[in-house]
Amino acid sequence: MARKKQPEEKSKKVPGTDNVMGLKAEITEQEIVDTLEVNYMPYAMSVIVSRAIPEIDGFKPSHRKLLYTMYKMGLLNGGRTKSANIVGSTMKLNPHGDAAIYDTMVRLSKGYGALLTPFVDSKGNFGKVFSRDMAYAASRYTEAKLSPICAELFRDIDKDTVDLVDSYDGGMKEPSLLPTTFPNVLVSANLGIAVGMASNLCGFNLSEVCQATIEFLRDPEADLLSIMPAPDFPTGGEILYDRAEMEEIYRTGRGSFRVRAKWRYDKATNIIEIYEIPYTTTSEAVIDKVAELVKAGKLKEIADMRDETDLGGLKLAIDLKRGSDPDRIMQRLFKMTTLEDPFSCNFNVLIAGMPRVMGVREILEEWVAWRSESVRRRVHFELTKKKERLHLLKGLGKILLDIDKAIAIIRSTESDAEVVPNLMIGFGIDEVQAEFVAEIKLRNINKEYILRQIKDTEALEKEIADLEDILKKRSRIHTIIRQELEKVVKQYAAPRRTTLIYKDELAEEPEEEMTPDYPVTVFLSRHGYLKKITAQSLRMSGEQKYKEDDELRLSFESSNKAELLVFTDRCQVYKTRLSEFEDGRASALGVFLPTKLQMEEGESVIMAFDPGDYSGSILFVFENGKIARVGLGAYVTKTNRKKLTGAYSDRSPIRAVLPFTGETQVAVYSTEGRALILNTAQLTEKTTRDSQGVQVMTLKPKYKLKTAEFLDHSRIVNHSRYSARSLPAAGALLKQEDTGETQIAMEGE
Repeated sequence: MARKKQPEEKSKKVPGTDNVMGLKAEITEQEIVDTLEVNYMPYAMSVIVSRAIPEIDGFKPSHRKLLYTMYKMGLLNGGRTKSANIVGSTMKLNPHGDAAIYDTMVRLSKGYGALLTPFVDSKGNFGKVFSRDMAYAASRYTEAKLSPICAELFRDIDKDTVDLVDSYDGGMKEPSLLPTTFPNVLVSANLGIAVGMASNLCGFNLSEVCQATIEFLRDPEADLLSIMPAPDFPTGGEILYDRAEMEEIYRTGRGSFRVRAKWRYDKATNIIEIYEIPYTTTSEAVIDKVAELVKAGKLKEIADMRDETDLGGLKLAIDLKRGSDPDRIMQRLFKMTTLEDPFSCNFNVLIAGMPRVMGVREILEEWVAWRSESVRRRVHFELTKKKERLHLLKGLGKILLDIDKAIAIIRSTESDAEVVPNLMIGFGIDEVQAEFVAEIKLRNINKEYILRQIKDTEALEKEIADLEDILKKRSRIHTIIRQELEKVVKQYAAPRRTTLIYKDELAEEPEEEMTPDYPVTVFLSRHGYLKKITAQSLRMSGEQKYKEDDELRLSFESSNKAELLVFTDRCQVYKTRLSEFEDGRASALGVFLPTKLQMEEGESVIMAFDPGDYSGSILFVFENGKIARVGLGAYVTKTNRKKLTGAYSDRSPIRAVLPFTGETQVAVYSTEGRALILNTAQLTEKTTRDSQGVQVMTLKPKYKLKTAEFLDHSRIVNHSRYSARSLPAAGALLKQEDTGETQIAMEGE
């Protein structure tokens, strides 16, 4: 293999740097790409592999070093010791300093409450995960030991279940992974930010994870969601559950879901008590945001809010003014504060030193493979020990045939070094067996002792055969893993803390009472700029202003509290409210809808309107001559969803979108110059949004449907000439007196 060419370095002397503190300074020039490769890449890989991303046992190196140190200190079964002692001992394995080590211990502790299954049994003030300002005490004041469940982390660690590697200074050995008997990678929440990548693993309920793993071992295609339906958080709360959303997270390892606080209302005192909050926020962040909203006049019903957290747990008390509706207030708090907060998942785990984003099933598959290897190594270790024991007992059995001969050989041997060789010759045994016999005490050289030692030879042979059978059969190794998981469930199972609320069962959030309602006129340009102008401003304004290459697409009257449906050329509809837009002026360009509604890149607006009470219909006019009539009720949602996909059929390019209430007449135009007038009553209303519609206009092969508009907006004078008695119809060629620019023509005509 050719040697890699080293980057060329050029030395350059810097003027005025001679004799700086008695030394000569020199700058070495180097290409930036070489600097990144030589200096930055090793740092980046170190952060990814040795610091930020958890491995298949569910731990980062800092966690593993701390727990292993506590295990070696005898803190699994013994009493607690000062945290400062643990921190000092851990520094033999962890070179990052005492503050970082103690931070790690705090996060793993029962007192802090960041984990559903804490590994450190703490005593003293360890702070709280739900509080930003509740600081933990110094390590010299607190005490800790390992929680009982840590026995499952270190089970059989002395039986070669995992590799032991040198510590950073080579002074001692430490495990590369911990041989956890349950999938801790899914049980313990983990957040890590590396270089160019990150990991965010949410915790799942221990019992559910173990049961799901057991079922996975029986059937790799098992429905995991039916066993572990969603994550579980130590701070409780409620997950707004959408099965399709959760299935995507389980499949890809990426996605997000929303968690909201739990609350109760005390009618006697007129106080709302919040006793569980989302894992991603803190009580101080909630209080600060509520105070900000009250000060801004957006939550006038709240008189006061305070933190009443005590030894009994979290409690945020909200005093309400007389006559306030607690349900309505909570809905507004969920919308405006972090009392309802998203949790973003990124299941990035190190597998054999390489980061991989995996779904839940893939993580279980990797964990089972890794755990199977740990069990196999343990069985092989036990098999080796039993074979060695059997070998010794067989040598002892030969001595049984003539104990007097053995004594005579030992007595007649003049040199101590010749005892073992003489026994080997006298009984035909090897050196290991002869050494074992020679070490037997004089008082034990009797028939009873030897018979007692070798009576289990037959049982030992059966055990060896059984262990060899285990090594040959994967199913038996899986059975051992299942039995260990069942034991974990029996000893350490705990009920779920986070409950589920199905999104479809949630009532729609009530409209904010503080939002004023007044008449407005909405203007939409062809480029997607929207202006909401009040009646007073409209009377005082002059001509509407648009960009040089833009013009008015449509305008309609509505109210400030009305909803707005925005249809795009990507078969999507965005739902918003006009109150979300500031009142504008005719001289302003307006709000660019694709940016405001966070549309996809290149997506453009084709229609926007007020759906009212959703009792009307909407016509989708397609280039192939078909028209679909869909009831507006198909766009009603129980929750305030911001976007609906599949808003209309994608089988043919859309040429017009016409919302209407009551039956009316529509004029349809083709590129051949023909027009057709039809009544909407001739079209059957569909309930499915992506209906392909019915053929309305027959088109010759080289022609297409161009556009459509309501008849009363058209310039057609002779209606009878173009009216169709039955559909489909070809229409009639437009006469000069019936031509003119259409008001609702699509882009690109």
